[in-house]
Amino acid sequence: MAVTIEQLEEQVARLTSAEKARLLRVLAPDGSGIERSPGVLGGDACIAGTRIPVWLLESYRRLGWSEARILENFPTLRAIDLVTAWAYRDSHGDEIEQAIREHDAS
Repeated sequence: MAVTIEQLEEQVARLTSAEKARLLRVLAPDGSGIERSPGVLGGDACIAGTRIPVWLLESYRRLGWSEARILENFPTLRAIDLVTAWAYRDSHGDEIEQAIREHDAS
């Protein structure tokens, strides 16, 4: 039985964050979905195609924002972008911590 992209999106939306992260590792094992460009936000890791840094999303998460609230406030992001951000944070924790400290100090 064929499944449409829309049906897959609905199913993915129902997954837990851990399940989404696992799915992302299967679909994009190379960490695609995150870009770092020296001329964009000082080279901070950003969601691909945006100027939204991972450290900022993690900061909002620490303030207690739900994924739904983050998506409401960043309408260009998709749920998979957050999964990508959390996976990146998990594998680059020191980098994200440093970026948060630097931006909190400024």
